[in-house]
Amino acid sequence: MLRKKGLLKAIKRTLLSAAGLLLLFLFFPTWTPSIAGENSITRFEKVKINGADHQIMIRGMDRNNPVLLFVHGGPGASEIPYVRKYQKEWEKEYTIVHYDQRGTGKSYHFGEDYSDLTTDVLVDDLLSLTDYVAEELGQSKVLLAGHSFGTYIGIKAAAKAPEKFHAYIGIGQVSDTVESELDGLNYAILQAQAEGNAKDADRLEGMRESIETGGVYVPRNLIRKYGGASRLINDNKDYYTGFLTSTEYNGLDVLRYLFGIKETQDQLLKEEAEYPLPSLVKQLQLPVYFVMGQYDYMTSAKAAEHYFDELQAPKKEFVLFEDSAHFPQFEEKERFLNWLNETVSALGANK
Repeated sequence: MLRKKGLLKAIKRTLLSAAGLLLLFLFFPTWTPSIAGENSITRFEKVKINGADHQIMIRGMDRNNPVLLFVHGGPGASEIPYVRKYQKEWEKEYTIVHYDQRGTGKSYHFGEDYSDLTTDVLVDDLLSLTDYVAEELGQSKVLLAGHSFGTYIGIKAAAKAPEKFHAYIGIGQVSDTVESELDGLNYAILQAQAEGNAKDADRLEGMRESIETGGVYVPRNLIRKYGGASRLINDNKDYYTGFLTSTEYNGLDVLRYLFGIKETQDQLLKEEAEYPLPSLVKQLQLPVYFVMGQYDYMTSAKAAEHYFDELQAPKKEFVLFEDSAHFPQFEEKERFLNWLNETVSALGANK
């Protein structure tokens, strides 16, 4: 009997400890680590933008450096949980701003209706956030960089208000969705055949008609399997590690992230497919840079180059990173920083 009571007490302690750890994981306070220096800046806070709370993260060794504002992709795929891993050297040269878009990650709010969310709403949020950041940091313009689906939002913002930005940088630039997806489909089929994976090749070939009509995307797990997502990093591992160890996200934020993707991603991807960028933005009144990985088949480099050739701008440059796929800014982060420094210097935006 005594042994049984002791066992029950041990089980109870174990359960209480597990419950405590779960609560800690879900609700521990979040922050971004500080950066040493008298003029450094580290801010991690919610800001009201167009009536909605947005999570922003601002980091840099000198707040007077040029501001680099990133627009994450997905849709709904915040990069805040892991991006510090790659941007430490960038923070010496730039004040870097990340934010979770409306309905994404820490900017997702349980019980809120996102059924009417459109990219135009996200564009207006981005422009208002740009004004907020520029005023807070005392700068007249910022550098705007979009990644993946974030380029759909970013380039529309740059077209709507070019006076707010030194330049637009599209990393993994979205273009004509059907053309891009067919390029990715053909690549994945060839790679599957080369590796003797007839099952994958047949499955992909069976999707061709649906992809041609714009109703379906090539499964991202197969693009990733055949090297069309990343080559020099493990982007999925970055997310998992970030969710578990990042100080910026807790367990509740991970749930917000997952709910946000579930509620908003399909409708935003449908909009992207129905209204391809080349038909929406044909001209920009500011310098434009497309930065692509040669092996990018999440947003095809070939399709992006076709869009680049048609796009009118006072200055434009297509930059191809030969060893990268969809994340050239992370896969070849030193080369990206060198390119960025040279480009910003040539623009005179570092003065």
